[in-house]
Amino acid sequence: MTEYFKDLAPITFDGIDNNRPLVIAGPCSAESREQIFETARGVKAAGVGVFRAGIWKPRTKPGGFEGVGIRGLLWLAEVKRDLGLLTATEVATRDHVAAALDAGVDILWIGARTSANPFAMQDIANALQGHPEVTVLVKNPVNPDLELWIGALQRIYNAGVRRLGAIHRGFSTYGKHLYRNEPQWYIPIELHRRVPQLPILSDPSHMGGKRELIAPIAQQALDMDFAGLMIETHCNPDCALSDRDQQVTPEALNLILNTLVMRDKKQSTENLNLLRQQIDRCDNELLEVLSRRMRVSREIGQYKLEHNMSVVQAGRYSDIMADRLRLASEMGIGADCMQVIMQAIHEESVRQQIEIVNKA
Repeated sequence: MTEYFKDLAPITFDGIDNNRPLVIAGPCSAESREQIFETARGVKAAGVGVFRAGIWKPRTKPGGFEGVGIRGLLWLAEVKRDLGLLTATEVATRDHVAAALDAGVDILWIGARTSANPFAMQDIANALQGHPEVTVLVKNPVNPDLELWIGALQRIYNAGVRRLGAIHRGFSTYGKHLYRNEPQWYIPIELHRRVPQLPILSDPSHMGGKRELIAPIAQQALDMDFAGLMIETHCNPDCALSDRDQQVTPEALNLILNTLVMRDKKQSTENLNLLRQQIDRCDNELLEVLSRRMRVSREIGQYKLEHNMSVVQAGRYSDIMADRLRLASEMGIGADCMQVIMQAIHEESVRQQIEIVNKA
């Protein structure tokens, strides 16, 4: 990725403390002028300098509230003029981009459904040509695909946008889970490793899906050195026309922000380095154990070949998984973590055994 993201500009704003994480707050949807101004005044009182509101709302099924449209941009312009707040909204088409830029919106973000569509991303990128001053944030695609996320960012970068950032809002999964969208933290961590100069914000509202999860997710994001937070805030969340369960009042937002712990990045890491050396030794030991396990797996593959047995033994795999999850729980290791590890180990074992069979 050497040809990309080399000259990103810092996302800083006059009048905002740029030494602290950037916070963007406001309702999921603009519903009325009164709702916008009441919420914006509360957001400002909580010390937040960027006000967000959805103008166009992509709904999963037709018939739901799909936003107030362009007249909501007029309300955002009034908030910017009368309250001195910067403004942010979601765009999903080139027409959205044009209207938002005409209204003087400071930050555009691109939602998870849109970032998953390369055609839509290119259309938006084309509309952003010639507007290097605008700040653009790209949410992760709905599915856990890092390359798709990076590709979406690259399209915006190629349009000349240098005030560019990402938003981690979690990833969709089927069925009921603790989170509305699973965090899968390793994906934004890998994005940061590959593009360390790219600021990444966290959206704990969409990730948690419940207002009581916003504070712990936000704290975890800050502990992982995320550049900021986007928190959905509504003057009367229980009456919101969209995503009511994941919105907080301005008063609750103020409490959340005042209880978040900002870690000291200047602390000496001398003692931490000793612990990291222990981690390195443990990782080396893990690799040695995995190497021995794969050697045994290859011997099993040879045996299956000689005795005309199928490579995958479903019953055996189920037994192993249940036993390892039980042991992991007894050792204080999370079941979800252990399941991912065992699945990866099993897939690699199968791959190596199939390799033996194919060579034969």
